[in-house]
Amino acid sequence: MSQASSSSATFSGLVDLAAAGLGGRVVGTSDEFFAGAESLLQPGRAQFIEGKFTDRGKWMDGWESRRRRGGVDHDSCVVALGAPGEIAGFDIDTQHFVGNHPPFASVDGLWAPGVADPLAQPGWASLLDQAPLRPDAQNLFAALPRGPVTHVRLNIFPDGGVARFRAFGRVSPRWEAPPELDDQARPHVTPDLRDLAAVANGGVALACSDAFFGPMNNLLLPGRPADMGGGWETRRRRGPGHDWILIGLGGRGVPAVVEIDTRHFKGNFPDRASVEAVEAPAGARITDLIASSGWGGLLPESRLRADARHFFPVAATAAVTHVRLNIFPDGGVARLRVWGRRS
Repeated sequence: MSQASSSSATFSGLVDLAAAGLGGRVVGTSDEFFAGAESLLQPGRAQFIEGKFTDRGKWMDGWESRRRRGGVDHDSCVVALGAPGEIAGFDIDTQHFVGNHPPFASVDGLWAPGVADPLAQPGWASLLDQAPLRPDAQNLFAALPRGPVTHVRLNIFPDGGVARFRAFGRVSPRWEAPPELDDQARPHVTPDLRDLAAVANGGVALACSDAFFGPMNNLLLPGRPADMGGGWETRRRRGPGHDWILIGLGGRGVPAVVEIDTRHFKGNFPDRASVEAVEAPAGARITDLIASSGWGGLLPESRLRADARHFFPVAATAAVTHVRLNIFPDGGVARLRVWGRRS
């Protein structure tokens, strides 16, 4: 676990499989009288707006059920993960819920790809036994090892409000699915290629020089962001050097095309970019990767344009496991794709 800032903790080297940005969505709740559960999966931490009310009570940025008066002893919310995977940890964040937070919570998981109604499926297994929650706080828990799941169920006892719910883990990619290519990508990317860096294929951002304005894993999310906040962006560099980000590929492979998208970044896009690559053994430490002498050039320093997609063919001959995007001197990048063939 690492402290990202004074107000947000996370699990290093893992992906929030439930995140809305990855495609996570709420598919059912027992009750959401005061606040809809879709807020659970939104990025960032919750807001609190003094004096804001709805016709049902105080407006809250999160999921909040009514006070339970009999019947079933708890409330629950079922989430379809944005990508299937094995979960390693949870963040059940009760920020701003004081006096109305659940005293306890548990989490169950289910492997049911393609199922329309997971609530009716057998096979749910405990990923987190009932555990106490603190009010107005991030509550971080390790998950029980149960193998990959496609759905999770957050149970709160007996009722109350949760601001954000994160399910951190490692993606179980399904490489057989062909890529969805749009008109801009088709002239550059052939259907036999796969995005080796995509979060949905197991890619993960491991380290970077700076992520002041936008978190690392934004760079690898599906689709294109709605605004600058959906990309990776560094602060303005006031000294020598340049910014960089280290990516662990979802699968070992030979890159063929590097795509760098600066969508929405107009007065703050990087002037130039380059990409390096390395093959490293499984389980290599991040510090060793950063200091490795085995990095080789994949894309030489190349000019970038504002608010544009760039497709760079690369002449890689060997398989790699990690890439490092260097931006000169700083700025924002919406998406990085490493199109290649698995080996």
